[in-house]
Amino acid sequence: MCAPAIPQQAEPPNTRIQVQVNEVIVPVTVTDDKGRFVSNLAARDFRVLDEGKPQRIQFFNHSEKQPIVVGFLLDMSNNTRIHWKRYQESIMEMVWNLLPGDKKYSGYLISYGNDAELRVNTTTDSDKVVNEIRKMKPGGGSSLFDAIYLACTKRELVKGEPYEPRRVIIVVGDGHDNASKKSLEEVIEIAQRNLVTIYAMSTMAYGFDNADRGVLERLAEETGGHVEYPLNTIYKDTATGTYFCNPSDEGCYAYTVGTGGYEAAISGSIIKAVGAISGDVTTQYVLRYTPDIDPDDKPRQFRKIKVEVNLPGVTIRARRGYYPVSLPATVGAQ
Repeated sequence: MCAPAIPQQAEPPNTRIQVQVNEVIVPVTVTDDKGRFVSNLAARDFRVLDEGKPQRIQFFNHSEKQPIVVGFLLDMSNNTRIHWKRYQESIMEMVWNLLPGDKKYSGYLISYGNDAELRVNTTTDSDKVVNEIRKMKPGGGSSLFDAIYLACTKRELVKGEPYEPRRVIIVVGDGHDNASKKSLEEVIEIAQRNLVTIYAMSTMAYGFDNADRGVLERLAEETGGHVEYPLNTIYKDTATGTYFCNPSDEGCYAYTVGTGGYEAAISGSIIKAVGAISGDVTTQYVLRYTPDIDPDDKPRQFRKIKVEVNLPGVTIRARRGYYPVSLPATVGAQ
């Protein structure tokens, strides 16, 4: 259990609030030891440390209808070919879920293969995004880092970003990059500067070595998101240790052709991963505070954040820090 939270202001109603230029927004996800969302916390249960110093939370929100602008970044490299059709259908369901036609919810679509391309600019129309996804076919290299950079620099802004609506990126890919001009460090910094939370759904299949798994993990951890691995658990069965597996000389990767159970296991696991990401995005707590910054601090200095919750046995996900800047942030163009 963390130390008692410092006194907070009374919890305000869920209404629009004027944002100060140096205010910091911190979306927070809290889960219990079984991975279930903890959804009954109040502002007094949270404690935010900025460079180790307790802060006064000035805004608290836990509405399930928080405005967001979400970027769907889809890996169109050769590595995505195996299960693309299954992912394609699930991604479309996620788009419909997160862009229900309400003006409070906006999204955009970026594909990345040999190059990153903005396929659909910021819109509230989910059908525009879905119709473009239907046309997409994997092939070529992977420019993940350029895609994240593109999301943070070239799309149209929604009035009120990054506070209301807040910014989310969902990457569907394996984390591999062999074609970007930008580096991992560069895109982590620009995401942090633009107060973006990055989620990912890994497309890496079970049994394949993924040297880039750490890339997705780092992107998510540094910005307060998380990674889902839908294909990494479907082949294991708690009783036998295998799932539809016929051992062969090549290893445990041979399956009986035509088994409906195999197809259902893959589809079900992907759908579950989509639901986990969508649920996380829509159930986050949103905290805002104005940091007490020493005027002698360098403006570009990265400041570390730590969020604590006055409850034992929980896992907390929040961005690790931010770069103090004056608004408007650099993402997009009007």
